[in-house]
Amino acid sequence: MSKKRILFITSTRIGDAVLSTGLLNYLVESEPDAHFTVACGPIAAPLFKGVPRLERIITIEKKKGGAHWFSLWNKCAGHWWSMVVDLRSSAIAYLLPTFRRRALTPIKTDEHRLTRIARVLSISKPLQPKIWTTEEAEQMAAQEIPEVAGALLAVGPTANWVGKQWPIERFVELVERIIRPGAPLEGARVAVLGAAAERDMAQPLIDNLPERTVIDLVGHLDLLAVAACLRRSSLFIGNDSGLMHMSAAVGTPTLGLFGPSREEHYAPRGRFAATVRGDQSFFDIVNEPTFDHLAPVSYMKSLTVDRVEEAALALIKDVQAAAASDGNTYVK
Repeated sequence: MSKKRILFITSTRIGDAVLSTGLLNYLVESEPDAHFTVACGPIAAPLFKGVPRLERIITIEKKKGGAHWFSLWNKCAGHWWSMVVDLRSSAIAYLLPTFRRRALTPIKTDEHRLTRIARVLSISKPLQPKIWTTEEAEQMAAQEIPEVAGALLAVGPTANWVGKQWPIERFVELVERIIRPGAPLEGARVAVLGAAAERDMAQPLIDNLPERTVIDLVGHLDLLAVAACLRRSSLFIGNDSGLMHMSAAVGTPTLGLFGPSREEHYAPRGRFAATVRGDQSFFDIVNEPTFDHLAPVSYMKSLTVDRVEEAALALIKDVQAAAASDGNTYVK
């Protein structure tokens, strides 16, 4: 009998790739004899190294004229697939030999991305994302973040464009408030995360916190090691980004900061996941006459430190109440 193979085509962006893992996990659990090939962008590819029964990761590097789709077809056409799942809304699922084809509809709706993805397999409820870390990733995390007494606050001060970045000086003030004496995370270590190319964005936060407090994780770990570090954290606070979705996926209490993006579509999902924004709604921001997606300015300035601190303390309180109720430890 030939091997059962499933081709899972997912996103280029880290955040969307993380959100797709709930559907992939559903297939892993519901198809226990299947082996998986994951096709995704090169930046997101490391996320999938720990997928159970993984045969191959194919990176889709964009080429002129859509040539990257021909390249993917060329790498996949030699197999008869048990199923092809295409979350890129391309034609590839209809060009490969397979028993079952499932593709994400390109029609935009006001639903959360997780709801849209689940519907690809006719599932009516959103599926919680999941990241499978490897032993190597866990070892790297243990080296970066030794397990010592005290809390660990993870902070993601960067985003894929400046408009979604809360001003860095507000991150500095927020962190100082949350870890000061008498605060819920008093004396916590602070892990600062971001990609290597985002060093300039994150450096002011690193520079303005006590050296003994900061764990600088900007740019020198792969995504699975970052996920393992996030799993060791007591709380994550950060902009709407791939890091935010990674944090929620590994079960860490997560607070996402929103401005020129929509919580309805991209709020982090999990038992302890929350969002906060300023006085301006998404539509208030993007309908301003001066709004420019390409402008190097933050559209998060109506979000105050007081409001983020209040949301963070409320989230911590919820986690502590749950721990007291069921005896589990959620804040590390």
